[in-house]
Amino acid sequence: MVRGSGLIWLVALATLSSLACARPKPAIANATVERGRLAFTKYCATCHGAAGNGYAADNSPSLKTATFLASATDEFLRAGIGRGRPGTAMAGYARALGGPLVPEEIDAIIAFLRDGGPPRAALPAPRPPGDAKRGEVFYDATCSPCHGTPAQRKTAVHLANPVLLQTASDGYLRYAIENGRAPTSMIAWKAVLKPEQIDDVLAYLRSMAIPPPAPPPPPPPLAPRTAPVVLNPRGRTPQFTLKEDLYVSIDQVKQALDEKRRIVICDARAPSDWASLHITGAISTPYYEKRSLDDIPKDGTWVVAYCACPHHVSGEVVAELRKRGYKHTAVIDEGIFAWQSKGYPVVTPPTASPSAQWAPKPPPR
Repeated sequence: MVRGSGLIWLVALATLSSLACARPKPAIANATVERGRLAFTKYCATCHGAAGNGYAADNSPSLKTATFLASATDEFLRAGIGRGRPGTAMAGYARALGGPLVPEEIDAIIAFLRDGGPPRAALPAPRPPGDAKRGEVFYDATCSPCHGTPAQRKTAVHLANPVLLQTASDGYLRYAIENGRAPTSMIAWKAVLKPEQIDDVLAYLRSMAIPPPAPPPPPPPLAPRTAPVVLNPRGRTPQFTLKEDLYVSIDQVKQALDEKRRIVICDARAPSDWASLHITGAISTPYYEKRSLDDIPKDGTWVVAYCACPHHVSGEVVAELRKRGYKHTAVIDEGIFAWQSKGYPVVTPPTASPSAQWAPKPPPR
């Protein structure tokens, strides 16, 4: 039996223990996570969803699956956010590339993604290289329906992406194959494949790698206009037929340009993407910077916007224009990559990189 001061001592210990368990996170950590949440909401939630669970637009993957967060290093996440995924709707958001985010903001987004997530996992140890030819046979039959080929994106992460392959370690890729991405359709293959077969798949993935395109000189977040806002200012008004009172086809826009019709073309993506590839004559109007619309004349001129989603963030730009009372606005339905794949005129920076013109076809709609 515990008596007197002994009982008081035990009660004090229990109280201290409960207080320790309930101790709030440091204020600095909470502030960083909140800063990351705000930045994620502004720049990322449009495609990845408010909670980061993915697939809000353009098959953008979940950033909250436990196996992803357990295996992704902070360096890998920084590269993904900062450099983006060329050839997809994922722009390079680093300020150094012309995006809106400084390094501290990228780190805050990472803190937000990791908040409440799993601890880091030990990645598989290196193994001898596999056989890429055998891996290609398995990949084509089993993986490509979701992950696509070098020339064609599908619904899951495009594993041929040059920045992904440059920044993902073998351990990260093997962990993803072995453990899957529950609750998505990516199963845990370690119950199906032998280690040697996974070696072969990894060897084939590495064989798809090409040098990432060299980034162009970064434009400022709101670059001054160096070309006219209105194309063909003395031209006649285009005669567009809109689908669902919102979407105009790329063929109609191309015809309007060929006929020298008066028009404004807005690129709704981050300036880093605009600098890498844009429709000839398009101005940069990032979806997250409404000030970029202020110099567009409100005189009945047709204003069309595009992105790579193919029409999610461009839809936000058009919604803002309509909110301001612009009468003739539309979203270019199929997006920039469909425009490029048809051979319609685009602007790209001069570069010697063999992947400068690399643009896999967007996922089938």
